[in-house]
Amino acid sequence: MITSAQIRAARALINWKQTDLSKAAGVSEMSVKNIERGTTDPRVSTLEAIRTALEAAGVSFLADGETTPGGPGVRLR
Repeated sequence: MITSAQIRAARALINWKQTDLSKAAGVSEMSVKNIERGTTDPRVSTLEAIRTALEAAGVSFLADGETTPGGPGVRLR
């Protein structure tokens, strides 16, 4: 699953605010805020909706160690 750090980084790459992501993913803005803060244990379906919205906007998610050492990350396609 994607991490809160990946979500924040992905938003920064495409210059989206939390409201932009919440609208694109069809989730509440409060859900996005809480996920990014790490103050909630989100549903898998919520994370999938967020990932799908960010991927549709051109973000690729990288697993831990997928391209270089250092943990999970993001990049633009």
